[in-house]
Amino acid sequence: MLSTKKFSYNYKYQDFFINVGLLLWIAIFNTYNLTTNIWLSYASCILALVFCLLPVLIFSFLKTRLKNVLSRNRYVAYWCTCFFILLPLFTGIAFYLQIAKLDNAVFISTALAAVALEIMLIANQYYQKKVQHIKWIKKIGLENAVLITIILLAATISIMAVSSLENPIYQRKGFRLVGFEFNFKMLVFNFGTFLSFFSQFLIMYLCGYLLFLINSRLLVSKILKEKGLLIYLLTLSATIAVLYPLLAQILISLPINTVFGRSIFVTNPFELENAFGAFAIMLISLPIVLALQWGKQNNKILSLEKEKSQNELDLLKQQLNPHFFFNTLNNLYALSLQKSEKTPESILQLSELMRYTIYKGQEKTVKLSQELDYINDYIQLQQIRLQKTLHFEFDKQVKNDQIDIPPLLLIVFVENAFKHGIERAEDEAFLKLSLTANDTEVVFCCENSFDPEENTNCKGIGIDNLKKRLELLYPNRYTLDITSIANIFKAELKLQLT
Repeated sequence: MLSTKKFSYNYKYQDFFINVGLLLWIAIFNTYNLTTNIWLSYASCILALVFCLLPVLIFSFLKTRLKNVLSRNRYVAYWCTCFFILLPLFTGIAFYLQIAKLDNAVFISTALAAVALEIMLIANQYYQKKVQHIKWIKKIGLENAVLITIILLAATISIMAVSSLENPIYQRKGFRLVGFEFNFKMLVFNFGTFLSFFSQFLIMYLCGYLLFLINSRLLVSKILKEKGLLIYLLTLSATIAVLYPLLAQILISLPINTVFGRSIFVTNPFELENAFGAFAIMLISLPIVLALQWGKQNNKILSLEKEKSQNELDLLKQQLNPHFFFNTLNNLYALSLQKSEKTPESILQLSELMRYTIYKGQEKTVKLSQELDYINDYIQLQQIRLQKTLHFEFDKQVKNDQIDIPPLLLIVFVENAFKHGIERAEDEAFLKLSLTANDTEVVFCCENSFDPEENTNCKGIGIDNLKKRLELLYPNRYTLDITSIANIFKAELKLQLT
């Protein structure tokens, strides 16, 4: 008996934990400045906020289960009820009861923060499923994202600088400040000034970006990885000694320093504060660079694992298809020896089955209805050549026959039943199939008669290959139970689709 009953529930309570974190942070912000009864106030604040967010906490705790058992429309209805009816209701009750004597603004901000957090989680889920798979987004990468951010930042500050030119509020003793203003009329009439500001601000930020690139592509990926921390720090020090006077001289020479009174780089490029700035950029960017390197390495590992799994899956398909061809060609040979009138019909059905295995069998998924048609054609072909009575039943309870499943998955049980049970029976034999399917789960059961004395191993190569395919296609999301009692062989497969 084989049983694999663990299904994947990774991150099942992730949203619940994040909502708890939101609640705790709000409680912290309401108690961090207290000097007496700190823990009592903290606990009472948590209890009050738990009451306010009780619908959200319950919904987030059950979210994964609700998604699996409810239709899309019912799930949306539950979601709207939670956030647009129950959450305002519990917030209003918290107002009325004055729980923990918190200000009403605390409850309002907590409810709004919970709604904003839920919208963020939905947006992130959409990004994970849809946006991140768009090719041009995947090609941007972290380094290019930083560069794009630098360009946008330089453009934004330049627009603000031009918009502040004629405002006396931002005049300070012969130099100007950059105000938080966006005057596009000023931008149009001073577009040349904008380009000058933009190019100079961009040069400033690109000096820091150059240090970031050197740290990312050379010092961390090569020196730190291959030579260790000590050599990395020494090389980092030498790199800054070479670069920081040159970069500081470039920044000092920019005319924009006289406009906005920038004195951070003074007049001597060898000032140590310039070196400290370069060190700061390198060290602050180190965690980002390490995360970038880890991400690249992890993606490479995942890509290799996916390629390895696909190669193994292709090999298993190649093993499966010849096995089926051998069985069906034996059927056709038997009919030709009998000179049966059913031979032409069998050849036609065999050609349809071969077409399915050759073309559909190479696809990642097929519709459940196509797999069922294939099984029915196969059984009809087998029944034509059988010389014994076969009691056959097929119970189908399928809510949606358009769900996607891997091709040639369910037929393995039927092939196994004929090869090791029905074909070897001396008298009558039986085959009972049942299929239950919905949008989230498929349950397929195959029972057949067999002779225990003639079948020391009735599972065959097909079942062994099936197990390997299931591990690759549905890791931790399937259950396969195989039992043999007396002269009845039973195999039941449960697939968790979501």
